[in-house]
Amino acid sequence: MSRGVVRSITGSIRYTSNKPERQGQERGRESFRIDIHADGCRTIAAHGEIDDAPAVVRDVNLRVGADRRPQESFVRIAVGGQFTGSAWFRFADDVAECEAFTAAEGRLSQRMSLDRPLVAFGNHAMVNDGYLLNLYDLSKGAGVQVFPRMLLSSPDHRGATGPMLFAVDLALEFVGRERVTVAAGTFDALHFRIVDVPGLPLEHPAYDLWCTADGDYVLLKAAVAGYMQTAYELVSYESTQCAT
Repeated sequence: MSRGVVRSITGSIRYTSNKPERQGQERGRESFRIDIHADGCRTIAAHGEIDDAPAVVRDVNLRVGADRRPQESFVRIAVGGQFTGSAWFRFADDVAECEAFTAAEGRLSQRMSLDRPLVAFGNHAMVNDGYLLNLYDLSKGAGVQVFPRMLLSSPDHRGATGPMLFAVDLALEFVGRERVTVAAGTFDALHFRIVDVPGLPLEHPAYDLWCTADGDYVLLKAAVAGYMQTAYELVSYESTQCAT
């Protein structure tokens, strides 16, 4: 009889700066665990820290179904060493719900009607950004595909507000297949670029991401241009098959 978890992926991601005066300087880190369950569902958990003032500490957990669509998530954030908010999110075919408590808004409940099942949920963990790349239909080759009505836990580029539901669209470009070497090793990779995120209060700069080409979409590296000038790299990685 199979155990509930059939495979686990663990690793860590280093956050660095690409600003000329801070080139290559570490500015944060993230540890993550992805559990693949016997029913095909996945849970993606991450603990992230951003050192740049005001410092951000974020803990997230997302469960997606065998169809890769989000089912539920938990997000807790602290900014500047102070509790900012925590929230539980639930996603059904026709509704998205949020139950939260934040330092700014207090206790709140949200309920958003959906005209189609939600394609993705962004909780600002870098490992989650990598998994979002599965949205792209690779059978159509290189190009740009647009995904309407994606939800975020925060419109802030560091995810440092809320958490609560915020709707955006996503324009995703597939650049191609590459062989990539990072601190964690050398991998067959898929190279994507987020070219637009309509709905954000501040335009998102060009955002290049490389993920594993094995169907797990584990983030290998990423770089954000413009006013952010940040970079991310996978520094440790392990995939473990669980005993049956």
